[in-house]
Amino acid sequence: MGARPKTRSGFVATEGGLRLFWKATGTGPTLVCCNGVGVSTFFWKYVVERFSDRYQVVVWDYRGHGRSDRPLHPKAADLSIQACARDLGHILEAVGAQQAVLLGHSMGCQVILERAIQAPDSVVGLVPMLGSAGRVLDTFMDTPTSARAFPYVFGLVDFLGDRANRFIQPLMKTPLAWKVTQRGGMVDPLYMSREDFLPYLEHMGEIDVRLFLRMVGEAHRHDAFGALDQIAVPTLIVAAENDTFTPIWLSEQMAETIPDAELLVLADASHAALIEQPHTINHRLDRFLRSRVTWSPRAA
Repeated sequence: MGARPKTRSGFVATEGGLRLFWKATGTGPTLVCCNGVGVSTFFWKYVVERFSDRYQVVVWDYRGHGRSDRPLHPKAADLSIQACARDLGHILEAVGAQQAVLLGHSMGCQVILERAIQAPDSVVGLVPMLGSAGRVLDTFMDTPTSARAFPYVFGLVDFLGDRANRFIQPLMKTPLAWKVTQRGGMVDPLYMSREDFLPYLEHMGEIDVRLFLRMVGEAHRHDAFGALDQIAVPTLIVAAENDTFTPIWLSEQMAETIPDAELLVLADASHAALIEQPHTINHRLDRFLRSRVTWSPRAA
C-alpha cells in the first residue's frame, strides 16, 4: 500500500471577518468541492478517497455551516450566492490554486457557476451535480407550489426566532428524522446507508434554521441561466432519475445550453446520489478529468 495522501486544513477570512474552514487532501491539480445548503463536507468523502492520490481535493464550509463561523445576525449577513462564490475565491487563494476544476452539489452548482462567471480564468472545468443554475424554488419538487409556499414558511420561522431552532434542531437528531427521510423518497433506501446519511441529519441539528432558510431564499433569487451560454470550459452535469429536488429536464436544459457540456443521468438515484452511487460518479468523473480537462503547466 502507498503512503496516505497528505492532508492540511485551516481557516480563511471573508471580507466581513468571518472565518471559513477548508481542508485539502493530496497534491497535484486542484479539485474544489462545493456543498449544498445545509450540508458540510461529508458528502464528498468518496470523491476525496478516490482522487486524492493524484489531485489536491479541497472541501470547505459555507458561512454558518460546519466548522466555519456563524454570523452573529443571520438576518443581516450576506448569504448570497455571489458572496459564496467570492468566498470560494478566498478558498482557492488559501490552498494556493490558481486554477481548479469546481464540483458542486445542489446549491453548490450555483456557487461554481457563479464563480466561473466572476473569475473565468481560474476555472478549467465544472461538474454541477444534482442542482440548478438558479431560481431553485421554481423547480423544487417539480411544482410551482414550492415558490408560493416558501414566504409563509420563512415568515413563520422568522417570527418564532430562536424558538424554531429549539423545536426543529432536536428533531433532526432523533430516529424519526431518518425514517421520514427514507419514506419521503428523499433518498433511495436500497442504495443509501444510514451511516453515510446520519452526518447530514446531525449537521442539520446544529445549523440555525433561519440561516438555512435565508440561504434557500438567496438560491431562489440567484439566476445564472442567462449566462450559461457564456461558460467556456468543459462541463459534466450529473443528474439523478429520482431526484425530487432537481428534475432531470432541468439538467437536460442546462446541458443543452452550456456549449461544451455533457450529461450523466444516474438510474434509480436521488438528490443524495453522491453517497448512493459514488463508484459510478467517480468512474465518470475520472474519465472527464482525464479526457476533457486541460491543465495549464502552473496548475498541473
